[in-house]
Amino acid sequence: MRFISLLLVSMLSIGAHATPPKEIFWEDLIPKGHVQVSNQDAASHEGTDQNWVQPNLDAPVVKSLDGQSVSLPGFVVPLEGDSQMISEFLLVPYFGACIHVPPPPPNQIVHVKIKGGVPIESLYDAITVTGVIKVESWQGELAQTGYTMQAVGVAPFEL
Repeated sequence: MRFISLLLVSMLSIGAHATPPKEIFWEDLIPKGHVQVSNQDAASHEGTDQNWVQPNLDAPVVKSLDGQSVSLPGFVVPLEGDSQMISEFLLVPYFGACIHVPPPPPNQIVHVKIKGGVPIESLYDAITVTGVIKVESWQGELAQTGYTMQAVGVAPFEL
């Protein structure tokens, strides 16, 4: 009887732990075999023109990522919030994307929302965002995205 109780408790505790998020990187957001030109290669932080036109708006996405729990490192471009908490932002692969330089293609930008907001100490520092990624487009003043994410956590990026 004790063995059955112990087995039942073990099975319940295993079922209670969700699968950890899949760690992905920016190249995982581009379909295999698709050759993509990066705007970062031509980027210059010297310019002050904020009216960039985003090229490659038809950049393909990886449909198999839809609905997966993932973690993705990147940099924050704030959209909603204040100096204390950010509740909506663009996650981009390199610092300055969408602000000082032309934005990356839509499959290299994730529109992120997080309930309650999250403090971001420095926009210069990379973070890792964890949540459920969706293959859906979002468009704002700064860029168009190919993915959205409902974040459940944000942490400093660690190698």
